[in-house]
Amino acid sequence: MSLPRLMVAPNGGRRGKADHPALPVTLTEILDCARACRAAGADGLHLHLRDDTGRHVLDAARYRAALSELNAAVPDMRIQVTTEAVDRYGPGHQRHVALTSGAAMVSVSIREICRDTPDARVAAFFERCAEAGIAVQHILYDTDDTALLARVLPPAQMADPGLQLLFVLGRYSETQDSAPVDLDPFLHDIAARGLAPDWAVCAFGRGETACLRHAIERGGKVRVGFENSVWREDGTRARDNAQRVADIRRLMEG
Repeated sequence: MSLPRLMVAPNGGRRGKADHPALPVTLTEILDCARACRAAGADGLHLHLRDDTGRHVLDAARYRAALSELNAAVPDMRIQVTTEAVDRYGPGHQRHVALTSGAAMVSVSIREICRDTPDARVAAFFERCAEAGIAVQHILYDTDDTALLARVLPPAQMADPGLQLLFVLGRYSETQDSAPVDLDPFLHDIAARGLAPDWAVCAFGRGETACLRHAIERGGKVRVGFENSVWREDGTRARDNAQRVADIRRLMEG
């Protein structure tokens, strides 16, 4: 299974209504957002769920219920579930959720899943995902993460052209806004390793659009949405996630 060309990440695990009133928190809001983003051109959705208090939650049963509703609402949209810890969960719980959520696509931060965990256990987890037909997108924050991935990932998976990567440009802090040049070290690194993976980019802050344009020009796929930025290229706040999807869809078609 390959990555969607244009994935939307509509909420993330940290932001809320105070950051943007159109950020979806409840499952009903996520379903409405998914429909609007599919109509605007997104072919994938990166799924974060919240508990009854609005707090980020990794819960396999909640994921299974949400996936059932999303697959009915947007049947031609690929849904990827997150295993992001957001300072709440350890690697054992993250592995369990990835394997039991019922998702065909999951995202995994390599630095999180390796924390306090023997390399052999991490490698075995990725083998189990492959055997179960679960496509793992590996989240990389810098080239040290690529080196860590190469250390723990079974060699056949590392060399597979179907290897899914997400290069993260910038961070949540406004002082670490993203810039297009942030992508280049990742691309130089994978080229030096002789890899040709299925890769995508997400980018934080006001530089999001410029970064995604650079990724598209370099042959990559992209992830856009309020998890990473609420800003349009002209410096105004987006109306909603669907507007951001439409903006990036026009870039891809131009």
